[in-house]
Amino acid sequence: MSEKSISKRFPQFKSEFANVNNIKLHYVKAGSEEGNLIIFLHGFPQFWYMWRDQLVDFSKEYLAVAPDMRGYNLSSKPKGIEQYQTHYMVEDLRALVEDHFGRKSFILVGHDWGGVVAYPFANRHPNLVKKLIIINAPHPNVFAKLLAKNKDQQSSSQYVLFFRSNQAEEILSANNYSNLINIVKTENMVFTEDDATMYIDAWSQPGALTGGLNYYRAASMIPPAQGEKIEQLMSEETYVKDTIINVPTFVIWAEKDTALTVHNLEGLDKYIPDLTIERIPEGSHWVINEQPDRINALIRDFI
Repeated sequence: MSEKSISKRFPQFKSEFANVNNIKLHYVKAGSEEGNLIIFLHGFPQFWYMWRDQLVDFSKEYLAVAPDMRGYNLSSKPKGIEQYQTHYMVEDLRALVEDHFGRKSFILVGHDWGGVVAYPFANRHPNLVKKLIIINAPHPNVFAKLLAKNKDQQSSSQYVLFFRSNQAEEILSANNYSNLINIVKTENMVFTEDDATMYIDAWSQPGALTGGLNYYRAASMIPPAQGEKIEQLMSEETYVKDTIINVPTFVIWAEKDTALTVHNLEGLDKYIPDLTIERIPEGSHWVINEQPDRINALIRDFI
């Protein structure tokens, strides 16, 4: 996606790059440089564009920033699956905030893999995070227990095995990425031809699809295949040390998420002392794009 196309559709947005943690991160920002910083992290198979409504809204009062995570769209796509372990993305974000933007604190919002990165970031850098907002993303300790003992989540996570396979790129990119379009598009959202073009352009960047899939390939928590005994699959790698979040945290959970079950809310308060939860019964995994005004209002009320 060219900077020209971004500025044409969203004149208030600025497309920029940051050299951080030995890679180049692309991000889109909006709002005053004097405003408090709020950063929005996407997951798979999204990119900065999923946060367009949030950038418009929060740029009225904040410096709103949505990066392309490493491996996605216009950001660097390091070679090697190990380059997509979570601690690399945590350091990408720290360097973006402290070294590039020169900030000592910010508000962090994460969805899907963005939330998976946001949790350990807040754990390791609580002094940097004013407030944490998580939207349909699993806490590592809760998720590890669910993969070990909860059949609903084990079943809902079977797609991970496909995303880790060697065939994933070929199947997901077939017919001009129609399978990926069907993943991010629901009947409860406005999804235009322009939107489709933006997504296809992002997925078509050399190495971008592999970069996104490598998050799954680098992950240590893997669901058992249907019919296998989970005890045979649990290993020392699956153990996750307690990720305690000592910042005010708001979890928004759309309950019609087919990938992440509502069981992810059970026992969450054990790891997050200052926790607020808002359930959206009719929302899917893509509730941010289905109900942008509601999501914006909920975030705004919390912060």
